[in-house]
Amino acid sequence: MAAEIATRLDAPLDILIVRKIGAPGNPEYGLGAVVEGGTRFLDEPRVRAAGYTVRDLGRTIAREVAEVERRAREFRAGRPPVEVKDRTVILVDDGVATGGTVLAALRALRARSPRRVVVALGVAPADTVESLRSEVDDLVVLLAPTMFFAVGEWYHQFSQVSDEEVHQFLERFWGISTTSPR
Repeated sequence: MAAEIATRLDAPLDILIVRKIGAPGNPEYGLGAVVEGGTRFLDEPRVRAAGYTVRDLGRTIAREVAEVERRAREFRAGRPPVEVKDRTVILVDDGVATGGTVLAALRALRARSPRRVVVALGVAPADTVESLRSEVDDLVVLLAPTMFFAVGEWYHQFSQVSDEEVHQFLERFWGISTTSPR
């Protein structure tokens, strides 16, 4: 989705690696997120409601931080992030459930001093949309249902974007190879 938007706007494309912090034993139950560069977000009321403490999540957080940094090294291939200071940034996601990963991404972006941050989402539950409005300068959501169970339920085909596809998009926009020689 981000590549399509960047193409239509003739804008640069960049990535921001974010990983969900899932509950121990239930990784799909999001309790927060980590972002490349070290930004972390924990939904502490959700953590407590699930019966955990921040300490309980230590291993999960460490594992996700390591994965975020590994992916950032792999996909960036030594290339620094696009400079966003005093620019409008459009943060794109195919969909969000609780908003934890988007909130973590927003915190990481805000630390880089963009002029404006627009969030563009394919789908998100109506209550999550409302909670995100105060965090951004503009919010575009194609579908905001009140009954929501998972992002994938709103797509006819919702397979993961492969690492190879990510490399292809980045190489097209950046004009450099992001894949390692084999």
